[in-house]
Amino acid sequence: MIGKHYIAGQWTGSDKTFLSAPAQGPAQEFCVGTPDLVEAACSAAEAAFDAYARTSAETRAGFLNAIADEIEARAEEITETGSRETGLPEARLQGERGRTTGQLRLFADHILKGDYLDRRHDPALPDRQPLPRPDLRMIQRPIGPVAVFGASNFPLAFSVAGGDTASALAAGCPVVVKGHSAHPGTSEIVARAIEAATLACGMPSGVFSLIQGGRRDVGTALVTHPLIRAVGFTGSLAGGRALFDLCAARPDPIPFFGELGSVNPMFILPGALSAKSAALAEGWAASLTMGAGQFCTNPGVAVLPAGPDATGFADAATKALSATMAQVMLTDGIAQAYHDGCDRMGQGDHVQGLLVSSRQSREAAPSLFRTTGAAFLDNPNLQHEVFGPLGLIVEVDGAGQMKQIAAGLEGQLTCTLHMDDADTETARALLPILERKAGRILFNGFPTGVEVCDSMVHGGPYPASTNFGHTSVGTLSIRRWLRPVCYQDLPATLSPHLMG
Repeated sequence: MIGKHYIAGQWTGSDKTFLSAPAQGPAQEFCVGTPDLVEAACSAAEAAFDAYARTSAETRAGFLNAIADEIEARAEEITETGSRETGLPEARLQGERGRTTGQLRLFADHILKGDYLDRRHDPALPDRQPLPRPDLRMIQRPIGPVAVFGASNFPLAFSVAGGDTASALAAGCPVVVKGHSAHPGTSEIVARAIEAATLACGMPSGVFSLIQGGRRDVGTALVTHPLIRAVGFTGSLAGGRALFDLCAARPDPIPFFGELGSVNPMFILPGALSAKSAALAEGWAASLTMGAGQFCTNPGVAVLPAGPDATGFADAATKALSATMAQVMLTDGIAQAYHDGCDRMGQGDHVQGLLVSSRQSREAAPSLFRTTGAAFLDNPNLQHEVFGPLGLIVEVDGAGQMKQIAAGLEGQLTCTLHMDDADTETARALLPILERKAGRILFNGFPTGVEVCDSMVHGGPYPASTNFGHTSVGTLSIRRWLRPVCYQDLPATLSPHLMG
C-alpha cells in the first residue's frame, strides 16, 4: 500500500497517519486527510473542469471503459484487500466489483446515445406578430467539480469509483472523493486504477482526487469549498443531515444528494399471508440477513394482519432467522450501533422479543421483534432504521390500520406489497399512499438488490434521501451533475462545439 492521498495526479502524504481496522489480518497505516489537501484537490478539479467538460462523449466513454478495465485488471487484489478490511465474503465482493464496472460501462453507453443532454430547439420565427421569436436551443451542461463521500457498506459500488463517481465523470464533472476509513486499502487500489486510466486516456490530472481519512473538518472543508458545485453521499441520517445543512448554509448553497437510509416496510396483505405465510417468512429472513443486514434496502419492518396466519408467519421467521449464523459487520462502530439498536427495540412498550441476539463484538446475529399496529403508531422510535439484521413484525387490526401506518411513514427508499388476486382492492387503496412515500414500490418481492439500469430509482422522500427528484442508481442519476442552459441565437460557428 502507498498509504497516501491521490491529488492532481500525485500521491501525496500528510503529517499524521491512522491505522485501518480490518476484520482480519494486520492493520495498515494511511495518511490522514486535512483541509489543506481538500484545497489542493478542489483547486485541481476546477483547473481540470473546462477542458474535461468540453471533451466529447466518445472521449469520456473511453475513459469510463478504461477505468472499468483497470479495475478488472486488479480484481484479485481488490477482492483480497476488500474481504480482509470489511469481513465481506469474497463472492459478495466479486459481485460488487462486477456491478461497479458494469455501472461505468453503462454510463459509457448512455452518454454515447446523447439522450441525457435533453436537447430542445425552438427555431426562430422572424415574421411572428406582434414580436418575432429568437432561435432558442437548450442543452444540459456539467455543473463543475463534484464531491463524493465513499459509503461504509459498499466498498466498491458506492465508493471511490461507484455510481456517484461514474455518473459525475460521465456528465463531464471532475470528482473529489472522500474515502471511507472502513476500507482505505480497497479505496487506494481503485484510485490506482483510475490513475492508470487517466494517464492512458490523457485526461487532465485534476479530473479525479482521493482524500483518505480525516475527521469532520475534512468533510466540512470539502462540502463548503467554494469550487465544489454538488455533493453525493451515502451514509447515516445524522452524518448526511449535518453535511446537508452545511451545503444549505453556504453563501452559495449547493445541492446535496444524500441517500440516508430507510426501514423499507413490507405490507403483507391477507390473501397472500393466508396462502404462503411460511414462504414469505423464509424469504423475508433471507433478505433481512443478506450481508449481515447492511443494505440500505434491508426490509426491516413487516406489516401484516393479526391472527393465526400472523402467528404462523412469526414462527416461521423465527425458525429461519435462528438458523442463520452470526456475521462479521463492516466496522466495530457499526456492530456497536446494531447492538445498541437491538437494546432500544427490546425496551419499547408493547414490543415482544421473539429472537434477541447476544453481543458478539464485531459479529451480528439476527434479532426479531413483534408489536401491535397501535404501538407502532404511538412510538415513532419503532420506525427508525437499525442498520443490521433486525426485523420488526407489526400486527394490525385490519386494512384501516394498515393504511394509517402507511400514511404515517417517513420517506422510504422502498415499500413492498405482498398480495394475490384477492388483495387487489386493498392494494389499490394502499398504492396512492405508498407512491408518496417511496422511490421504488415492489410487488411480491424483496428489496435487497438494486438493479442498475435506465428505469431504476434509488431515492425517495426525506429522510430516505435529501432530494426526492433524483436517484443515486441508474442512468437518470447523471442528471444530478447537469444543469440546463439555453442559448439564444447561437452562432453557427459555435453550435457544433456546444451542442455536439
